[in-house]
Amino acid sequence: MKTATIPSLRVDPELRQSAESVLAEGESLSSFVEQAIRATVAQRLAEREFIARGLLARDNARRGGVYVEAADVVSRLEGMLEKAKAGRAAA
Repeated sequence: MKTATIPSLRVDPELRQSAESVLAEGESLSSFVEQAIRATVAQRLAEREFIARGLLARDNARRGGVYVEAADVVSRLEGMLEKAKAGRAAA
């Protein structure tokens, strides 16, 4: 497969210095930038899918008339958190 290039990017010297200061041993600035782009693309795709699932759930709830109160959801999540904390403390 042929490779492609990312357009060059002009940044403040401080940003470049900050990026270079966090490079792992043997890591190049180019590989750091590539990894950052990959991570951001993955995050944005996941966000897009999350929103799509939320909108679908909203539409299904409207059609079916079945809703769950936010307070009930928060209460259930708090219960799950407490159970997880208790399990962790016991371990």
